[in-house]
Parts: sequence; structure tokens; C-alpha cells
Amino acid sequence: MTGSQKEDLIDATRDTSVPCMVTAVLFVLVTICSGGYSKSIGTIQTNATTANTTADEWPCYGRDPGGARYSPLRLISRENVRELKVAWVYRTGDLSSEKTAETTQFEATPIMVWGTLFLPTPFNRVIALDPQTGRKQWEYDPKIDLSTPYGDGLTCRGVAAWLDTEQPSGSPCSRRVFVATNDGRLIALDAGHGNPCADFGDRGQVMLTSGLGKLKPGEYHITSPPAVIGSLVIVGSAITDNERAHAPSGVVRAFDARTGELRWSWDPIPRRGKDPAAKSWARGSASRTGAANVWSIISADLERDLLVLPTSSPSPDFYGGRRPGDNLYSDSVVALRASTGKVVWSFQVVHHDVWDYDVPAQPTLITLRRGGAAIPAVAVATKMGHVFVLDRITGKTLFLIEERPVPQAGVKGEALSRKQPFPVLPPPLAPGKLTPDDAWGVTAEDREWCREQIKPLRSEGIFTPPSLQGSIIFPGNIGGAHWGGASFDPARAALVVNTNNFAFVVKLIPRNRYEAEIQAHPRADVAPQAGTPYAMRRDILRTPRGIFCNAPPWGKLTAIDLESGSIRWSAALGTVPALAGLPGSAAWGSPNLGGSIVTAGGLVFIAASMDKFLRAFDIDTGAELWKAELPASAQATPMTYSVNGRQYVVIAAGGHGRLGTELGDYVVALALP
Repeated sequence: MTGSQKEDLIDATRDTSVPCMVTAVLFVLVTICSGGYSKSIGTIQTNATTANTTADEWPCYGRDPGGARYSPLRLISRENVRELKVAWVYRTGDLSSEKTAETTQFEATPIMVWGTLFLPTPFNRVIALDPQTGRKQWEYDPKIDLSTPYGDGLTCRGVAAWLDTEQPSGSPCSRRVFVATNDGRLIALDAGHGNPCADFGDRGQVMLTSGLGKLKPGEYHITSPPAVIGSLVIVGSAITDNERAHAPSGVVRAFDARTGELRWSWDPIPRRGKDPAAKSWARGSASRTGAANVWSIISADLERDLLVLPTSSPSPDFYGGRRPGDNLYSDSVVALRASTGKVVWSFQVVHHDVWDYDVPAQPTLITLRRGGAAIPAVAVATKMGHVFVLDRITGKTLFLIEERPVPQAGVKGEALSRKQPFPVLPPPLAPGKLTPDDAWGVTAEDREWCREQIKPLRSEGIFTPPSLQGSIIFPGNIGGAHWGGASFDPARAALVVNTNNFAFVVKLIPRNRYEAEIQAHPRADVAPQAGTPYAMRRDILRTPRGIFCNAPPWGKLTAIDLESGSIRWSAALGTVPALAGLPGSAAWGSPNLGGSIVTAGGLVFIAASMDKFLRAFDIDTGAELWKAELPASAQATPMTYSVNGRQYVVIAAGGHGRLGTELGDYVVALALP
């Protein structure tokens, strides 16, 4: 991008009238996204082939209900992508104050349907834009309390839309946009004007905190899109990590999309003995545990009446002595019958999690071909860097998985699983071990510093348990893969996943030393894990000047051939601006949050890294073909659509307080001249 174009980004249309954000609600349209997937790997029947939508739209958070994030548009191609220019910029006005800067992250992916672009901001405000010009059509502000310490910060990943086919076209609220907020509300808005739908819940909203018992401020919130399927809106939740063993329930609930009436609920912790998973919670521990919540994005198979959920770890993350057993359905992919909320199948990716290894990414619903037959499948990217590929009908694995012995001898009271599941294929996308001999640094002093830090720590490879002396957790709690997840090219059977590659140190703190630990390490992540014998401290393993102690690349983009399970290519993703002056830093990659999309033009679009660039990669080779500098970093997933024969790529560029990237309030659209 030229200097003048960068100025255009910074000085373009600004609207600062009302501060707010909308938390994520998955846009899975029943009529608009009713096509599901075809039974052929050659083409995936997304919403683009259904009666009420076109290839030009991006009508769901992941474009289709199963989150493949594939667009059939090819107007922007490998041949002309270098000609992309800024088409318009919109500024939301939702800029952080000093009090909220460290907890604000603009993670939204807009949707485009009914000729309108809908998006949320980090303060739960919903905005409708003209997709050609970026001009605001309406806005809605739920007025959340910005001073509340929400556990995952002020964040959002999307909105959802639903068409009520029983109402006359054009009638009020026949087209609805659903948002779920950080303060625990589910709100239905008229897509035409942004007014709350009075017939939904209590004057347009349902209080999601109702029935969850006594909650701490900000402990229960929603950050990722729930799903809409049929006439149901399904909502998960985010629950603050490591506060207490008896955390709030991670219950998943379905509400009537017209009335807001509760239709069913499902608790990922089986609290009734008749559930077959209950026996995996020894000594009645299911009644003393919370969370295992669905904080990430839910997928829907409309044809089969299935919801596919990614569940998280039970509370607290790093000590499981009060919850012995494998702890099903936590850390799992769970398929529910959408109409009833009953479990159809489940697959656990981590047994008895004490590493914060949630399933972070939306399960990607795809179709694979085996022996001439088309198999509906689910690809699951994990924090461990493992990718599991499952049969969508049965939950059976489609590649060999081995239960392998893992390190033991946890702290007193812990009851670790002796084995963990490892996919033989695809191969892991992140290394799993860091020893003193592996210590890395730009200088000899860096390497020696890292070597000395590693020596006294437990570091026996992936699944080394937390300890009193400190254990290396590698990959750490932001991956491997994280909520950015995967995109899928159906023509190539290629799954594209971006990953992180750096280590954390986790140390368990005896209860009587908790306050002293906070005072001794004021900038570390220290959490109480109340109700257990141990608090915890977590730090990134890096030198005082910010150099990671493991070898780069620290961020990667990888394409996997899901027919063979092999790696097609892998490329370093992004750069760390603070290290840009060091020789070789361009190949080191960057910590990243956000995801990719794939287009029929042979392109993978992704931002996500700590620098300010949106990039385009060649889907066949992994070569970086183009990049454009944004006015702020973009820890978000892009999307694409076309209007009147012109294709646009849109990205939210607002930075990420906790990642330490430059904050902003920009929505940037790029197109060919």
C-alpha cells in the first residue's frame, strides 16, 4: 500500500456518535443458509446455491452454517490480487479509554445479506452499512457497562440473522439480526431499522444470566456466535477461567427465534447418573464443577438436524484433583440433535484437561471422498496443534488415532489421565517439546538466558502436568490453533489453519502463598483457582526484551490435504513489529489471533498477526502474493462478497489489547479498481 493510500485509510469516513460493541452471535440462516453440504467433494453446497441467497453474499459468520469460510467468488484472483485498493473505510467510534484499552479487542467478522453489511463493535453496538459505500444505515446500542471486568475482555466475533418465513415479506422483524452481549443478554433486532423486536422475550431481549445462580461481575459473558437453525437460536457462553472450582454452569440453551421462549438446554457436565458420560466423573465430582462451556463458534448441519459444538475445559483449568476421571463431555466435539438438544455423539480431544486445552475453533463441516463414497465429515483444529477428522454422522475418526502414554506424577491430589489421543494423520501443526538444548535466541546471551530458565522446569513434552516448580506448557493456551480455526477449499480438499508456536510456564502456588505471589509478580497472570489447594501463575517463556525462548516461526499458516492427511505447505505468518529491525525477523512469524478465508480465485486471505497487514496467499503453493497495510492490526477474520459485479474483501482492523497490538475502530473494504 502506498503512503497516500495509508492516509486515506486513516482519514476516511469517521462516525464516533455512540460507543458500544455486540458480542458474537453465529449467523446461520435457516432459509438463507438452508443448503448445507452436497454429497460430493467436488463442490460444497453452501448458502450460495439456495433459493434465497446468491454467491455474492456472506450470510453466515463462516459464510455457511458449517464454517467452511469458502467463497465461490473469483473476480479477485491470483492474477490480479496485486491491484487491490481501498474501496471505503468506516470508523465505528468505539475507541478504548485508558481503563478499557488492555481488555478491548475488535474481533468481528461482518456478514452481508439482504443487501446490507451487519457488524458488531467491541462494546456491543450493532451497525448496518451499505456494502458498496460503507455508509451507515442504522445502529443499535445495548449500553453495556464498560467498567465491568469481563473475563475475556470487551470482545465480539459476529452477529446472526434469521428470516421468519411465516411473516409477510417486509413486515416488522420478519428479518432479524440476533446479538448476544458481554453482560449476558440475547437481543433480536429488526434488520431493516435496528429496533428491538418487541415480541421476542421481554421487549426484544432475553436475560441469559437467569437461573445460573450467583455470578461474579463479568464472570459469565458471550464472545462468539451462537447458531440459528430452524426456528431456534442456540447460545453458548464464555466463563472466566481459573477463578473457582465451582464455576457457573456452561449450559447451552436453545430459544424460540420468534418469542424468545426457552426450548431446551444441555449441560456439558453430565450431572445425572443416567447419562453414559457421568461415569467419567468419579466420586460425584460433576456436582462440584462448572464451565466446560461452549465459548467458541457453533456449527450447524441443517440437513441432518445437527449442531456440532466445541466444548472447553472444566473448572479450574490447571488442577483437576477435585474432578477425577476423563471428564466427558468437556474438551470435546459434541453433536446434538438440534430440535431436541439430545447428544448424538461426542469425541474428546483431551482427557482430564489440566492445560487449558479447550476446543477453541469452530468445527469445520466438510465432505470428503473415500473409495468413491462421499463422507460428511468434521475437521477439528485444536490448541495442541492436533487436527482430528471425524465422521459427521457417527463421530468415528477418519484417520488413525492412537492413545499414547503421557507424562505422569502430578501434584499431590491430582489424578491425571495416563494416555491422551494423538492423530497419526494429519501430523501435528506445532512442536510439543522444549528442552534446555532447544533454547533459542537472537544472541548467545538470549540463548543462555533461556537455557537457564528451562533447566529447573518440568519439560517432558506435550501434556507435561502443571507443577510446584513450574512446567513448560507447549503449545500454550493460545495454541496451536485458536478461535481463528480453519477454512476449507472443497475443490482441493485443503484445510487451511493458522497456528501459534511459543511456550508458557505454568506454576501451581500453594494456597497460603497466593497473595505473596501476586505481590511478587504483579504483571503475571496469577489466578486463585478457589476451592482447590492451589492457585496458579502463567507466563510466556521469553527473554526480558521479548524474544521467545523456542525457535521460530512463532506463527504459521498451513494447508493440509484432507484426502491423504499430508501437509501441502506451511508458511511463516506475519511479523512482530517490535523485532522488525533484527536480521532474519521477516521469517519468524508472529503470534496471531483471527482466521483465514478461501476463495475460488485460488486465494487465502488472512490478517491475524501482530503487524498491520492483510495478506493473500496462493492456495496451491503457500506463496505470499500480496499484502496491504491497515491503519491498525487486525485480530479478526476477513470476509468477502460482491455487489454489481465488484468483489470486496472486508476486515475489522481494531487491534487487540491483550496481544498488545495497536488499537483502532476501522472497518476496511478493499476491491479492484
